[in-house]
Amino acid sequence: MKIGIVCYPTYGGSGVVATELGKALADKGHQVHFITYKQPFRLDSFHENIFYHEVNFNNYPLFEFPPYETALASKIVDVALYEKLELLHVHYAIPHASAAYIAKQILKEKGFHLPFITTLHGTDITLVGKDETFVPVVTFSINKSDGITAVSESLKNETYEHFDIHSDIEVIPNFIDFSRFKKLNKEHFRKVIARNGEKIIMHTSNFRKVKRVDDVIHVFCKIRDQIDAKLLLVGDGPERQHIEKLSRQLCRHEDVHFLGKQEAVEELLAISDLFILPSASESFGLAALEAMACQVPVISTNTGGLPEINIHNETGFMADVGDTAKMATLAIDLLQDESRLKQFKQNAYEQAQRFSIEKIVPMYEAYYEKVRTTSTTPIS
Repeated sequence: MKIGIVCYPTYGGSGVVATELGKALADKGHQVHFITYKQPFRLDSFHENIFYHEVNFNNYPLFEFPPYETALASKIVDVALYEKLELLHVHYAIPHASAAYIAKQILKEKGFHLPFITTLHGTDITLVGKDETFVPVVTFSINKSDGITAVSESLKNETYEHFDIHSDIEVIPNFIDFSRFKKLNKEHFRKVIARNGEKIIMHTSNFRKVKRVDDVIHVFCKIRDQIDAKLLLVGDGPERQHIEKLSRQLCRHEDVHFLGKQEAVEELLAISDLFILPSASESFGLAALEAMACQVPVISTNTGGLPEINIHNETGFMADVGDTAKMATLAIDLLQDESRLKQFKQNAYEQAQRFSIEKIVPMYEAYYEKVRTTSTTPIS
């Protein structure tokens, strides 16, 4: 099948999932065409079945903001016509679903039918999408999609709750490529971070307020009061300066390491003992799944899609948003019980295997075929 994929090319979860999905589809013989304004950062090697089409848009004095949505729709039309696309898969509703709809209507005038699937990833629904400015367009674009998927049951339910959606939403969860996320032997690396055998705690995110990275600091400081430990903070974003200042106020600065953005996050997870994810909202929790794939138990909140991944008292623990005292107590108890910690690590790995790429990609393939063969007109 010739498939077009529209996504954000950045470090965010939706872009990572879209890129890894495209690569997996290409490995299975599908021809995949990425359409976006910059080459996705995970698209880092040549593949005979992968093609990249850059969306170009010029700055004109008339426009205060470049009209990306219009340029994207035009590029989709161009690629669809000349590459004979059979299906378009857009990741993240804003603005990709509306651009896909515009492109589909233009192509219809040219006698070319291009069904499109919209995958909802999270903040396009739970945060940005709820902005009254966007609600009418988001609702319309989703309903006009030929197929709709969400990455968790939680996100599916929240979409129905907050938007007037009258089409079926298929849940296809995010996935892990175990050829990349596995427990690597990095003991020499561990000794550099934890010279005296300290436990290693890790968190990775885009350092936005919704991730509540300040809670990570509060939890770690409570852990550090009772257990020798180091904290690895991976990522960057608007909250970083505040978090750095907070960590210096509450903890010993030599125990907290800010590592910035890291592409090979699996090498850091390989030396970690515990992962903390205290987010206020997580539609899925891909960071938690990546940790579990490296045999790292997770202390998380019980919000959104996290309970669908992190099994309380098996793969880690969950607590209410903001309950740093409980998170710290649970973490300390686990870290002090080596036998239990070892079992939780094994449980985490086994749970992560349920989301292996080999199990999830066929779900997308089956859904693609269903949409392609039934969508002569939108399902809405």
